[in-house]
Amino acid sequence: MTSAEDKITAWFAAQSTADSARFPIGIGDDMAQVALSGGASVLITTDMLLDGVHFDLSQIGIEKAGRKAMAVSLSDCAAMATVPICAVVSVALPSDFGSAELKELHAGIVRGGEPFGCALVGGDITSWQNPLAISVAMLSRPGDTLPVRRDGARPGDVVCVTGSLGGSMHGRHLDFTPRVNEALAIAKAAGINAMIDLSDGLSTDLNRICRMSKVGALIEADKIPLSDDARKSKDPLASALNDGEDFELLFTVTGEDYDRLKSSPPHSTPITKIGTVTYLEARQIGETGPTAKSGAVQIRMADGKTRDLVARGYDHL
Repeated sequence: MTSAEDKITAWFAAQSTADSARFPIGIGDDMAQVALSGGASVLITTDMLLDGVHFDLSQIGIEKAGRKAMAVSLSDCAAMATVPICAVVSVALPSDFGSAELKELHAGIVRGGEPFGCALVGGDITSWQNPLAISVAMLSRPGDTLPVRRDGARPGDVVCVTGSLGGSMHGRHLDFTPRVNEALAIAKAAGINAMIDLSDGLSTDLNRICRMSKVGALIEADKIPLSDDARKSKDPLASALNDGEDFELLFTVTGEDYDRLKSSPPHSTPITKIGTVTYLEARQIGETGPTAKSGAVQIRMADGKTRDLVARGYDHL
């Protein structure tokens, strides 16, 4: 099942007439890439967060909302293993906001970017008769490797995640640390073939990687690292698959590179192997390599039974 967001994003991409030489990465990935002179390039992402949808100002402080807004875009930089540079932020302020509230919001935005050297360099302010809206546009640059895209997964790759998953609504979605440093370290240590940040849930984001890479996948339910908050829910596995806003990294590497990461971890954040990338179509008998039914993204449950992994994460539309 393809989400409404993914369907309209695919339509937007199909309408694009952008020159691929000038824009090597376009609509459909975590960031777009713009080629500059001398072989340099810059990447850009934008995210809009709304009071009542992505945070609740009646429950949290304004500063925390500003920090989350920056962290969400920083997570896009992490998803492509790029180095954050700066951000411009546009805000639509509720009519009852004054200078004190705006300064508190500014403090949160700045605090979110500081650990990653991502400066606030401009933006726009307006007021309206509605809840707070924060829109962040962020620039980054390639690190020691090429930016990692969503469409590079290959049959036989190992499917990995950082950290633990599920239970984000218990507060993790407000206080998470973007995996920028982890992404750069992993990319330098191993050849990441595909990567995405887990913003909408493992079930949805793994389906995105597989669809764009034209592969399938088989993951193991009992290998998925559950957060302490996920374990509090009635269905911890469903929480880890579908809650969204984990902002961990989901990536694929060759078996050899996974062994390298396992034997010599590039960062203190845990990396867990949860499955394998499979062929898009079932191979004929006698051919080697992992197989799956056509287009299948599947999960093997603890009882050994395998079922389709349906995208049931967050749908923005």
